[in-house]
Amino acid sequence: MTVKNISFIGAGNMTQSIVEGLVAKGYPPENIMASNPSFPKLDNLQKKLNIRVSQSNTEAIDFAEVVVLSVKPLLMSKVCEDFLKDCDLSNKLVISIAAGIPCKRLIEMLGGHKQVIRVMPNTPSSLGAGMSGIYASDEVSEQDAEFASFMMKHVGDTLIVDKESDIDTVIAAAGSSPAYFFLIAQSMTEEAMRMGLAEKDARKLVQQAMLGSAQMIIQNPDTSIETLRTNVTSKGGTTHEAVTTLQKHDIAHILSEAMQAAVARAQQMAKEF
Repeated sequence: MTVKNISFIGAGNMTQSIVEGLVAKGYPPENIMASNPSFPKLDNLQKKLNIRVSQSNTEAIDFAEVVVLSVKPLLMSKVCEDFLKDCDLSNKLVISIAAGIPCKRLIEMLGGHKQVIRVMPNTPSSLGAGMSGIYASDEVSEQDAEFASFMMKHVGDTLIVDKESDIDTVIAAAGSSPAYFFLIAQSMTEEAMRMGLAEKDARKLVQQAMLGSAQMIIQNPDTSIETLRTNVTSKGGTTHEAVTTLQKHDIAHILSEAMQAAVARAQQMAKEF
């Protein structure tokens, strides 16, 4: 993949995760710039990764072939309005990692510029274990979509979706889901402590079991998740009793409602911008 100049507008946690992943996997730091109003985050990025930094969004955009908008959704309109006064986006690919702002609205914020891609990453990207959904507007070339995927593969895996509405599903199934797993881990750890284990021992048991289960799914791609579950659920045994209890309380319905709630909120946010 051809190396391109990438500028990140905003230097928050997700910017830092992506930049760290790019540099760690060999992307030239001299081809990366980050801009931010305050300097402490920029100073940290420059010292740690030796990338270019600036407090000027205009300078960052002038440098870039690929502009990554990594600002809070509520600030996006103002940020775009400010840099459009002095910047020419012609022939630049713009990637937004802000939740809730659809491509149509992003294009309006960018003064009609249509080379726009939405990326929905998740927090495990900070460990190189992220999952990012990618949607490209109709005017984006296949080559540019592939570059966005190439960039995000530095911090995990990617899924390019055909419909923008599928980004909401990505949010429900990947973007928000680490919090679901953390809640389950928290609840199991707390119950193991109530049963008498020390906190560090309870956490060790739960976190390793979750990690091992995820690895079993990954390493058995031709085996359905349902089969993996039934393989460890001997009839009449302890696991069977636990799973039966979860099913009695309709855990599938609870998770379905949670995911649908995430989608509904994403759709509502799209109307707010």
